[in-house]
Amino acid sequence: MGNAKSSAISKEILEDLKLNTKFTENELCQWYENFQKQCPTGRISPEEFETIYARFFPDSEAKIYAQHVFRSFDTNEDGTLDFKEYIIALHMTSSGKTTRKLEWAFSLFDVDKNGYITKTEVEVICQAIFNLIPKEDLPKLPADENTPEKRANKLWGFFEKPDNDRLAEGEFIKGVTENENAMRLIHYEPIAD
Repeated sequence: MGNAKSSAISKEILEDLKLNTKFTENELCQWYENFQKQCPTGRISPEEFETIYARFFPDSEAKIYAQHVFRSFDTNEDGTLDFKEYIIALHMTSSGKTTRKLEWAFSLFDVDKNGYITKTEVEVICQAIFNLIPKEDLPKLPADENTPEKRANKLWGFFEKPDNDRLAEGEFIKGVTENENAMRLIHYEPIAD
């Protein structure tokens, strides 16, 4: 059985990813090689993605968060990630705070994909983020953030909306951009010792 699929990354995808991520051509080719080995089909299933993601969070329960991340990057909603979706996912979840990253964060919080975020959805993601925090770091959290509910309340508070209201993408991005604390609360950052 010869591998009919070319093992080199297509020029078009390479150029696109070089433009849209912080990765170099060498890094991308390296990622692609690994991707080919791990996913001979050229597609990552949710389970495979959870396994890969868990390596970034060895001390915590990353499965639920990984499922939300997967959902937010499966842009064509076919239940798998191709190489390009996968690299964009790695880039977005690991790089600086750009508008692109906030657009991604919006899709992460928009659990039902209806174009709006509700407080309930904020609670769902805050719970998933909480699972990423290693147990020994929980006591170090500020008193108004030390449960998923408190974190969700604090985050929702920045948007100055009643609990039963909803946020459009522009409102979400504006609220987070204007509040350093909101920026910190929308994703998990390991606590610096």
